[in-house]
Amino acid sequence: MKFLPISFFILALATAIALAYDPSPLQDICVATNNLDSGVFVNGRFCKDPNQATADDFLFMGLRNPGNTANPLGSKVTPAFVNQFPGVNTLGVSMARIDFAPGGLNPPHLHPRGSEVQFVAEGMLLAGFVTSNQLNNTFFTKVLYKGDVFAFPIGLIHFQLNIGNTYALAFSSFSSQNPGIITVANAVFGAKPPISVDVLTKAFQLDKKVVDYLQAQFWYDNN
Repeated sequence: MKFLPISFFILALATAIALAYDPSPLQDICVATNNLDSGVFVNGRFCKDPNQATADDFLFMGLRNPGNTANPLGSKVTPAFVNQFPGVNTLGVSMARIDFAPGGLNPPHLHPRGSEVQFVAEGMLLAGFVTSNQLNNTFFTKVLYKGDVFAFPIGLIHFQLNIGNTYALAFSSFSSQNPGIITVANAVFGAKPPISVDVLTKAFQLDKKVVDYLQAQFWYDNN
């Protein structure tokens, strides 16, 4: 009987891990389709008849071309999530390309459904993430060079900034077919309808005029 508490703890931990990520597939392939007559609905998308799947369903060419960085952030994210890449449906993986102009920023954001591993293909990036309140909002940051890889844990706020004088390029892999993106500034100050000014002035200890100014800005989405 003395081992029962440990057993229950291990079971609870295993259950929490299992629920934290995309469910494992129970079939070889489940290519996402917009055809609602397919009759098979798995993890948020309908699936194509596997007998009608082709090699093209598992090919995505959208990461070949540079993204347009001529925007206020100087960066562009090109996702290869399930909505763009139907073949990854139920596979629990996806990718993205991030292009950076000199000084370009992929602003503080988080992925609620997936961890991220990023590979720097060109240039030099300052990258970092902040832990939750549980670890006192500890900030982990590194300067990344061509060939370096950095990991961003699921659900934690992170960013990348091009600190070099040249173009930079990175590729990211995710532990989810649809990791999701929440850009912090856009969500807080660009919410529709807007979050109460009383909430924001107290939460951020800002003057109402500052909050009004921030809420009046156009918060660009680089995704």
